[in-house]
Formats: sequence, C-alpha cells, structure tokens
Amino acid sequence: MNPEIAAADLAGAPLGRDSAYPDAYDPQLLYPVPRAPQRAALGVGEPLPFTGIDLWTAYELTWLNRRGRPHVAMATIEIPAESPRIVESKSMKLYLGSFAHTAFDDGPAVMETIRADLAAVTGAAVHVVLEAPGGTPAAPLSDLEGIDLDALDIACNAYDVDPSLLRAGGPRVAETLRTDLFRSTCPVTGQPDMGSIQIAYAGEAIDREALLCYLVSYRRHCGFHEHCVERIFMDVKHRCRCERLSVYARFLRRGGLDINPFRTNVPAGVPPRVRTRRQ
Repeated sequence: MNPEIAAADLAGAPLGRDSAYPDAYDPQLLYPVPRAPQRAALGVGEPLPFTGIDLWTAYELTWLNRRGRPHVAMATIEIPAESPRIVESKSMKLYLGSFAHTAFDDGPAVMETIRADLAAVTGAAVHVVLEAPGGTPAAPLSDLEGIDLDALDIACNAYDVDPSLLRAGGPRVAETLRTDLFRSTCPVTGQPDMGSIQIAYAGEAIDREALLCYLVSYRRHCGFHEHCVERIFMDVKHRCRCERLSVYARFLRRGGLDINPFRTNVPAGVPPRVRTRRQ
C-alpha cells in the first residue's frame, strides 16, 4: 500500500476484499477517504493552490420504476476538489449497484438521491446528471486536445515517480501538451490504471521529452487517480515555474466507472467535456 495513504483510512474499505454485491439501495456502502493526508505529503495546505473537480462517469446504473420495470442511464458526477473527502471507487460501484432492485418515482428522483448521498459523504456540493440511452451525449467522443508527446522517440528508464526529470527554460510560451501513455497502479490492489493526461500551461517552455519521461515514471507508482493528478500539478508547477497550469486526466473505466480529475490555477477554468476513444 502507498505509505501516503494511511492504513486507517482504508481499514473498512471494500477495495481489495471479497464483497457481496447488494441490489437493494444502501447509502452506507459509500466509503469516504480523506484527502488531507495525501495532500500533506505533497506539501499542499490551505488555501489550496488549485481548484478543480473530479468527474466520474458511471456506465452501469439501473433501477426499477414503481411498476417494477427496469430503467438504465449513464451518470455523470462532479465532486469539487475542495471537498474534504473522496469516495473509494469500489464502494461507489457497490453503492450504485444497490439501485438495481430498488423502485424510484423517476430519473430525477434517482439523480437527487445520488447527489444527496455523495454530498453527505464527501462534505461538499455534488452535481449529478443522468443521460438516457439514445440521448444527446453529454461528452463527445474525442481525444484530449494538445500537442501529442507520444510521437517523441525517447529512451525511458525511470518507472518510479521522479520529479527531477522535469526541465523548463528558454522562451515563454502558452501551450497544451498531451499523452496517452500514462499508467499508475491502485494503491490497494496493485491493478494498473491507464489514462490520458493533458497539461496546459503558460510560462517558460517545458522540455517535452523530459515531461514525457516524467509522466512515464508513474508507471509503478501506487496512487489514487485524484492524488496522481495533484502530484503532477505540484511537480510541474514548482519545477517548471508555470504561471498558469491545468492538469486533466481521463482514466479508463474499471468496474463500470471512470474517474477524471482536473486541477487548475486558472480562474474559472473548466475541463473540456470529452470522452476519449479508449474510454
């Protein structure tokens, strides 16, 4: 387990354990994990040096109407970065699965139930949208925008996070860079987490080969998605002296869920609403 994640924080979490899959609504299945210990390990205090949101997509949501007929939808969930707690991902899967044989009046009632439960667990206002099959997609299918770093023919030999790889200098630029090569691992199970990373910044030009080597160095790193993105933000901001910086990750789904953290120091910055082709 990642030493930055206290064992006590995950003592009762279902992740990495055999679990029953209840199909009757149970908000007690949600398991909160405090953000503060992981942020303290990065030297992140209050006020936070960034704003942002964690965008969850739930692809396997189903419930019953009052006549027992099943309904299905895809849920998009926004949890603000300033929330004191995140939700452990397997507990989210179990919680959403618990709707399967529970009757609700309609979709808005399901949406409001999810919103209220997640707000109580995370300690912040949460936004939830349900997308019915056949509706207009809330997030179009698209790669993240930016200059593709994956075309760089680099030699890599660091597979544990190494911020010293980062370099910047020379002319001042404003540009957006992206890669699909990101991989980290779950801090509890060791399962791989694959994703795409977008870095938009203004400041001294970042050495692109060095940045790609740095992002590749997460390949054996154990960390929750949210923590990986915050670590990238802090390392790039400090070592590359960025004035404006946004980091956005789109992770591949696991268990019918994807988690897509976004962190920025740009006022009113919002992430592009896309779903990558691998998602």
